[in-house]
Amino acid sequence: SLLTKKINMEVEKTWDAKTDAIISKLHPKLRPLASQFINQVEKKLGHKLKITDGYRTWEEQDKLYAKGRTAPGPIVTNAKGGSSYHNYALAFDCYFTENGKVTFKKGITKEVAQIGKDLGLEWGGDWKTIKDLPHFQLTKGTINELKNLYLANKKDAYGYLIV
Repeated sequence: SLLTKKINMEVEKTWDAKTDAIISKLHPKLRPLASQFINQVEKKLGHKLKITDGYRTWEEQDKLYAKGRTAPGPIVTNAKGGSSYHNYALAFDCYFTENGKVTFKKGITKEVAQIGKDLGLEWGGDWKTIKDLPHFQLTKGTINELKNLYLANKKDAYGYLIV
């Protein structure tokens, strides 16, 4: 549609096509910030970040939540379906890369996070309970407010919450 094209035209491309594909499914208010973040980190600090996770359905979130509880593997999240900003397309996870591939050797640094924070994003590395270094979100109300909007079907023509 024309609106989707207009929104996506305002979104800069990044160095990575997979990252761009994930950004294209984020909430329209987060898309330009996510791409600016990736590009500014590369320009200012020389680090190529890759976004690995963006929008997640409630069902996908519940599967992640089950890990280390009712499914094999370590616990990776405290958020059940509907309790993560990912479930509203308002969050993404990113990692450093080496030779174009994601590396888990080092977590997102405060220097990198500051670029995201300067763009108005909240960083999971600042959280008091579980620190989530790869996580950035556009905080548009509390999780309960987002859940209530979702349950009340307060969505635009494309299915994104009206925030």
